[in-house]
Order: sequence, then C-alpha cells, then structure tokens
Amino acid sequence: MSEIPAKATESEDSSGGTRREAADGLFSGDAPSADAMWQSSPPGSIYDYIKVASFSIGPDGLVDQWSLRAEQIFGIPAERALGMDPIEAFIEPVRRERGQRKMAEILDGREWTGVVPFRLPAGLAADERDRDGLAEVYVMPTRTEEGEKAAVCIVVDVRTLRRIETDLAASQAIFGQSPFGFLLIDPDLRVRRANQRFASIFGGSPDDHRGKGVHDYLPRGEADRVAATLRRVLETGDSITDMHVTGFVPGSDERRHWSVNLYRVHSGSGRPIGVAWLGTDITARRAAAREAAAARRNLALLNDAGARIGNSLDLETTARELLDVVVPGFCDLATVDLYQGLLAGDETPPGLADGSAEVRRVAFASAVSDAPFSVTGEPVKLGAVHNYPFNSPCADALRTARPQSVPGGEGGLVQSTLAVPMVAHDTVVGLAQFARTKGSEPFGDRDRDLAVELAARAAVCIDNARLYRREHERALILQRSLLPPGDPEASGLDIACRYLPGNVATGRPSEVGGDWFDVIELPGHRTALVVGDVMGRGLRAAVAMGELRTAVRTLAQLDLEPAEVLSQLDEIARGLGAPGGIQQATRAARRPREADLSEVYLATCVYAVYDSVTRRCTFANAGHLPPVLVEPGEPALMLDVPPGMPLGVGGEPFEEVEVELPEGALLALYTDGLVESRDHPLDEGLQAFVNALTDPSAPLEDVCDHVLNTLDTHHGEDDIALLMARVQGLPAESVGDWTLPREPRSVGRAREYARAQLLAWDLEPLVDTTELLVSELVTNALRYGEGEIRLRLLLDRTLVCEVWDSGLVQPRRRRARDTDEGGRGLQLVGLLSAAWGSRRTPRGKTVWFELPLPGPDTTLTDPAEALLSLF
Repeated sequence: MSEIPAKATESEDSSGGTRREAADGLFSGDAPSADAMWQSSPPGSIYDYIKVASFSIGPDGLVDQWSLRAEQIFGIPAERALGMDPIEAFIEPVRRERGQRKMAEILDGREWTGVVPFRLPAGLAADERDRDGLAEVYVMPTRTEEGEKAAVCIVVDVRTLRRIETDLAASQAIFGQSPFGFLLIDPDLRVRRANQRFASIFGGSPDDHRGKGVHDYLPRGEADRVAATLRRVLETGDSITDMHVTGFVPGSDERRHWSVNLYRVHSGSGRPIGVAWLGTDITARRAAAREAAAARRNLALLNDAGARIGNSLDLETTARELLDVVVPGFCDLATVDLYQGLLAGDETPPGLADGSAEVRRVAFASAVSDAPFSVTGEPVKLGAVHNYPFNSPCADALRTARPQSVPGGEGGLVQSTLAVPMVAHDTVVGLAQFARTKGSEPFGDRDRDLAVELAARAAVCIDNARLYRREHERALILQRSLLPPGDPEASGLDIACRYLPGNVATGRPSEVGGDWFDVIELPGHRTALVVGDVMGRGLRAAVAMGELRTAVRTLAQLDLEPAEVLSQLDEIARGLGAPGGIQQATRAARRPREADLSEVYLATCVYAVYDSVTRRCTFANAGHLPPVLVEPGEPALMLDVPPGMPLGVGGEPFEEVEVELPEGALLALYTDGLVESRDHPLDEGLQAFVNALTDPSAPLEDVCDHVLNTLDTHHGEDDIALLMARVQGLPAESVGDWTLPREPRSVGRAREYARAQLLAWDLEPLVDTTELLVSELVTNALRYGEGEIRLRLLLDRTLVCEVWDSGLVQPRRRRARDTDEGGRGLQLVGLLSAAWGSRRTPRGKTVWFELPLPGPDTTLTDPAEALLSLF
C-alpha cells in the first residue's frame, strides 16, 4: 500500500503541533495574507486542541502509515507501528475476535464510526489507571493505487472530546444563564456573541447584537475610553475589574451606570481569541452609594456642628460658627440674620407675626465670592439692618417658621437657596440662608432636613446666649449693687479698691462670680476690712455672696472678734445652698454634723479689724489667700495668717493673728482671680503680685492701676477684687485717755477731763453735750460695772467717747415710766449722740457714743431740751 489518496502530509511545527502543507505549496505559510481563504491555520488551532490523529490500514489489515499525532496519543513510534496489527496492539484479548470481524467489514468497503477501547503500553501513562482509554475512530474505506481495498482512520481521544463537551456545556450555561450582561468581543472589537440578559437590556435578540461595537451603545467619549481599554486587555492580557461605564439604554433618557469586568479569552491551546465582557447594572447601587455618602456627610456635619457651634455665649460669634460648619461642606454661600430686637436685648419675643420686623445681617460666608448676597431685593452688607418684603420667601419662612426653597434667577450666580428660620423653644430668632451656585448639586429633601437641624442647633445656642446675657446683666447689677459705692472712707486709713468682672478682665464672656469686698466702720475709729470669694459662678453665686456680705456687716456691728465673725459666717454658709437660706443656716448651726455639704456654698474670706489708735490689725482667715503687707523701705511680703478651712465646711476653729502696722504701711487684700490662671501655677501669680508692689508711697489709685496692668497677662477668667489700704494712724494729740478710780467723785473728774480736752481741740460747742453724756456713762460704770474705769476721747472725722470697765453685763436701753426715778440715762445718750453702743473687750466691756463735729451742715441737740423730753 502506497499513500493516502489525499496528497497531503503532516509535518511537526516548532510548537509541537502539526501543520498541513500542500504538496504544490498552495497552503504554505508564505501565502499572501490578503487572501484569507489560502492562509495556513496558525499554531494553536482547534485541531491542536482536539488532538486529531490519523493512520492508514493496508489491504492486509496492517498499519502502513502512522502520523506524528498518533505517536503522541498512543505513544508508539512510526517504525514500530508500521506493519503492526491494530487489533492485536490495542484491543484486549477478550475483545479481539469482535475486532477482527469489524476490521474485515471495514476492508470490505463499509464506513464505520465507533468507540474503541485501547490500552497504552506500559511507561506511557503517568498512572496505571490512565493506561486504559477510549478512542473515537472514524474509518473511511479507500483504495490503493493498485486498486486494493484499504482504510484511513481518524482517531480522537474520547477523554478530550468529553472535556470539550463539558467545556461547551459549562460555557453555554454561564453565558446563557448568567444574570449579568455577557459579551464575547472578537479582536476587531466587535460583538461575537451576546447573552439573553444583555439583549433584554439593550433590546432585540442575542443574535441582533452580533457585529456591533462599543460605539453602538455608548456616547462617543465614553466609547473611545472603553475601546482603548479593550485593546489594552487584548494586548497585555491584564484583566480589568469593576470598571465603571456610563451610558443610556435605547429609548430612555435615564443615565445608567454599569460595572464591567474584562478579561482576555483564550482557545483550548492558549491562543487569544477575544475579550469577555461581564457587566452588571449598578445604577441603583450608585444611587444608594450617593445616599450613603450624603448621609455620612450629613452625620459628619452634625457632629462638626455639635463640636463647633455654641462654644461662645456671644450671639454674633455663634452665628459665625454655624457658617464655618456649612461653608463649603454643605453650601457655597450662607448668611445669618437675627432680629434686631433680640440683639438689642428686648425681653419680648423677637419678631413680628408677618415676618417683616427689622433684622441685622450678623454673619456671611462664601466659598466663591466676597460680594454681598441676597435672595430677593438688593444685596445686604454685613452688619446692615434691613427688612424682608412681606411677600418674599424669607418673610414667609419667618412668618410660618418653615423652610422655603428659592430657585436661582436667570444668569445669576446662585442656583438654589434654602431660607431656613432659626427656631428655638418655639420662638423664631432669625433666618439662615444656604445657597448653592450654578454647577453644584441642587438641594434635596435630605439637604432641607439637615439645614433645618443645623439652623435649630444654632438657634438654641443663640437663644441660650441671649438668656445668658440677660441673666449675666442682672447678676452684674445685683453684684455691683452689693459692693461698696465709690471709694469707701475709714478712720486712720487711705483706701482704694478695684472690682473687675471676668468678662471685663479677659475680654471674653464669663459668668459672674461671688467675689466681694467691704469696708465697715466700727466703734472707736476702728475699721473692718473684708475680702471674700464664693466658690462657683452664676446668679446663685452672686446671691450667696450678697447674703454672706449682709451677714458679715451684721456680725461686724455686733463688734465680735474676727475669729468669732468667721465662725458665725461658717454656720451661715452651710445653709445658703438649701431652701430657706439663712434660716436653714440657723438650723444647721444647731445640728452642724447633720448638715448636707451638697446643699452649701463654700466660700473663702479674710476678715481684718484695724484700730487707728493703736495701729494694730487683727486678722482671721477662712481658706483665703494671705494678705500682703508693704512697710516703708521694705519689700512686700505675704503675712503668715493661718488659712483655716473655707466657710461652709465647719468643724474647725479659726485663729487670729495681730500685727502692728507702721505709719505709711500698705496692706493689700485680694481674690484669687488676680493671681490665678490656667497658664501658670498659683505661686507664680502670687510672686508676680508681690513684685508689683514696689512703691507703697505712690498714690493708692496709681498703685492699683499699676498692679492690674502688671498682672494683665497673669490673671485668668475669674472676677478680680482688690482692696488696698495705707495706714494713717490717729495722731497722739487726737487721743485723750484717762484712768479713773472706782469712787463717786470720778464722775466729776471725768467731766473735767472731757471739758479740758474739747476746749484744747477747739470743740467748745460739744462741751455741754459731751459732759452730760460722759457723766451718764461713768455713773453707769460705777453703778453696774466692776474694777477701775477708763475714759477715752478720740478725734477724727467724728468725736468718739469710750468708757471702759471690767464688768461683763452689757447695758440695755429701756423706756422709763413717769414714776421711775432712774432708767433715763441711756435714753438721753441715744437722744443726744449720733450713735452709741457697747462691745465686749478681753477684760470687760466698752460703752461708747459718737458726736458729729461742728460745721455748717451740723445740727446739735440742746441737752436741756433732750432732758425735758424724757419727762
């Protein structure tokens, strides 16, 4: 048997496959590429994938030709296969008889197609189980050149066919049943195949889309971008995932969005044959993502608003804080207008029912232009007072307390505006306008809700600032009304004082505090100096300060020792925070261990009593900062006064310290606002204060100003109270002091001493009255007192007469009846003197009276007329 009639042979190419070559060269690889009909199949064709082999059988039933592919499939070289009986070589013994019959039929001229089991020779299979295989054989009868019957056999490994069948079924299932739009695009970027899902979106049947390109589905710019991406995938083999493509579905103006995955598709032998397009509609997902992003943005804005709006108690500052939040994160332009009545501090609810009341532009912010902005009418400048027209959207928003959407005008900068009333506690306080310029996304319902929430938050803060300002002003009025008016005067002291609320001292709004100071004149030309500080701030602290100050003045008039005054104040302070105020303090004093510290106000206080005759000052301290003393020619120093516990704590006694003050010495009492700050330790502030007192001889007003200017960078946000006193002791020539024995004639001596002293002081108009009153006091001391008697006359701004004895019984004024022979002495003292009283001393008591000095405005009572009025 010579050759197969088809005059063609198989030769192995460089890739290990086979390539058909015509004997006459018509199918050579050099054929002109312009004629596709006569080009050779490239390496990696379908035949390589299927792995078709061929061999021929001669008239004798033996193999007479054996292809290279047959060598690869069966593992038998040609020199061994030629002349081999295929039945004996590949069929198992039990099936060989049937195989011989089939071979006879084939050689008799019958075509046959069937599956033939075969067994590979040992060593060709990787596994013993792989030696047994099935081959699908197509046998075609033929004749040799001599006319003898022969056969040509085409053989395919069944396992390869089954794999192809499975791949086709899987491909069809994925392609046809996929819920995503599926395209197979050829190297020319034309649709080779489309699935039903793609056709259901873009219309027609899957076959209608064959041959179309991306420009048939997408706008030109988007199509060019996608085409360039397809070429890149074809060239590089790099896959593209989640590429977003935007276009329109035929017959619809709705913009759609797709997410597309692209990957290069290869033949079974690995040859690139196109690009797979897997697309899914993400329009709804994109919309949901935009909604989620908007929600996140809104939450972030609300969170930012909570942190940034309301940090100040100033109305204009709060309005600017709102705009700092919304521009540019929410809008491009924004303004805030507040009712002029609200800014003026009116108590009535701001605004008119028709929304046309005067408003002031208090804040403006822009991300695009600094020009004034207005929705209707002429632009409004910052700070300008204006009205909204009655029929305008802004007036309607104020009138109804509902937001209004205002479209932008033709040719203007603004695309749309939201006019949002600022509502706090059911009261409209102003209007916020949020605008977006051309090119920005219009306001939606979600934006409207957010704008209302932002405006409401700012409105509450603005209303709180308004209420705070009102309460702050009231507290300041109350606080200032409780402080000494002007510069107080005292015997033997030159006094200057300063009081600065926290907002004045720092330039920032602050609640009023409980700082106070007082100068209280005591009998005997003595003076009580008081500085205190109620812990806490606000109206209640100011009220507590007023109650404590009143209590101090009351206790001072009882002429108690400084330590005793603080002890009584401590009991009072324990009841200030509870209902009933001082009445509660009285109950707390009876059962101090049961008092609830959560209901009390703690306070610090330093109380000093200065005697201008002896120039001695007695201090008691309740947790306050120490007084500072500057003696002439000496550096300033802090007095070592035991601080004690603050008022309201209770349970601890207070100590007294007595200090002799030289003439010209300077004494300073102050609150912690002067020396304490967040920026530095307290010790540093105290030292700065001490260092500032460098010239005690300067006028006290100048000393106070110098201290405040020097410590301007040291004090904090608290109130400042500063009380300074320069010692000017009573001269010795202004004091008359005598000791009288306990005998009746001491009354006459007392009158003589008094007359002589007054004549020496050139106070003759007071002689008769003074003699009469001295006689009464000395007589009472002889009758009701004990020990020797001391008479003292003091001349300063008034004339003071004191009678001392060792008795403890305090005199008590009573009204004498017509039939009584006595009991009229103290009544007479009360009628003739400007003031009188008694006080305890360490060795007994002192009874005193005070007379004004003669002058053009002084009217003296005639002693004779006073005596007659008693009967």
